[in-house]
Amino acid sequence: MKYKIFVSGVQKELKEERVAVKDLIAENVLLKEYFRVFLFEDAPAKSKSAKTAYTEEVRKCDIYLGIFGNEYGTVSGDGMSATELEFREARKADKDILVYFKGADDRKRDKQLRQLITEIKDGEEGYTYKRFNNVPELKNRIYESLIDFLREKGIVGRQAFDSSVCEDAGISDIDADKVKRFLRTARNQRNFPLETDTPVKDVLVHLNLLKSGKPTNSAILLFGKDPHKFFLQAEVKCIQLPGTEVEKPFSSYHIYNGDIFEQIDKSVAFVLDAIRLPVVQQEHTAQVKRLYEVPVFAIHEAIVNAVAHRDYNTTAGVQVMVFTDRLEIWNSGSLPNQLSLEDLKKPHTSYPNNPLLAGVLYLADYIQKAGSGILEMVKQCRKQGLPEPEFRSIRGVEFRSILARDIFTESVLEKIGLNERQLKAVKHVKERGKITNKEYQALNECFRNTATNDLANLVQKGILIPSNKKGKGSYYVIAH
Repeated sequence: MKYKIFVSGVQKELKEERVAVKDLIAENVLLKEYFRVFLFEDAPAKSKSAKTAYTEEVRKCDIYLGIFGNEYGTVSGDGMSATELEFREARKADKDILVYFKGADDRKRDKQLRQLITEIKDGEEGYTYKRFNNVPELKNRIYESLIDFLREKGIVGRQAFDSSVCEDAGISDIDADKVKRFLRTARNQRNFPLETDTPVKDVLVHLNLLKSGKPTNSAILLFGKDPHKFFLQAEVKCIQLPGTEVEKPFSSYHIYNGDIFEQIDKSVAFVLDAIRLPVVQQEHTAQVKRLYEVPVFAIHEAIVNAVAHRDYNTTAGVQVMVFTDRLEIWNSGSLPNQLSLEDLKKPHTSYPNNPLLAGVLYLADYIQKAGSGILEMVKQCRKQGLPEPEFRSIRGVEFRSILARDIFTESVLEKIGLNERQLKAVKHVKERGKITNKEYQALNECFRNTATNDLANLVQKGILIPSNKKGKGSYYVIAH
């Protein structure tokens, strides 16, 4: 069943806010499963009067959602605006009523609107009302209200994946050695109170991973002997690509589908092996091993976040892709509605999609304290001279973390102002390791003088550096 939301508010003044409600539902994996939005401006033209049409829609809705700004709206023949008529119809029909006031200063509002707000704020009526200052705040307030609505209906919580019982599993499907290894780490790193010889059942009870004597989905994912037997979607695909785009053949491809700890550990090892830099001989020194191109902490944190916060209700797994110039980690699911992409790089509260999984990963020292992991990723990438990690939310159903392997990302190169020939050349160097003047000419179908000038400009801008060889055999590589 989908609950119908009728959005009320002065259309012209609150156009952006009204559309934001529709976008919120469309973009959120959970909300779009249980709600649909009615905007009067989206309805097809009808022969009925506007008043008759919208009062009928109010009667058909489950939730009246009113957004009030400063304007009361056009007054009809009975002395009321459409917004007030819709509110009164919802109250008369005993609908669930949610109201949001834009701004804190009620004195700026039209007189009739102030009167209506006073009525709504009357504590005896029991209406839910909240204030907001901008569209992101409005979406957060609405999200919280709708989650509360689903809780009251018994929907949220009852069907949460990580806390649900794994119906086909029993205690015998839990690996006691895995539990014991976890206990050793949790005691050493987080002062976890249970002894290492605590019975498996008692450990699961303490971690809220046992319900009615049966292990939860989280228990199987974390400590199961064969998690993939129960959850085919619980895996990480790791791919090493030969260039800067997704294209076959892959340089390397592995799927890891053990328990969550194994998935994380093996995926991190895959990436480190793919980006490992060789031991180099420096003049007048012993051999030294250079740093990984990307901080190990940043790689680990991005993969942990993908595995811990992904949507396990979908068939899509986690995907880790190693390109020649970057790493991309994809996972199903969306950013919690309480956070924006910009919030991730500021101190923030953690809103885990799978709190039981996240709790155990924290105890096992895989997750940092709430909200600090991404800040540390940013700090370490900056320290190593790399661009900050990039985060993207794709249509509300997929989240991506992007870590640059060198400073010359696509966005950086665009800002520098390279021409098309130079952009092609930089991509060529990232994929092939170097470029000669002759190769530059062939790649761009240009004369030698053009190639020489373009390459000199790339050197001047600090993007390429020439080899020690002069004349025939000379080449250019990316500056690090």
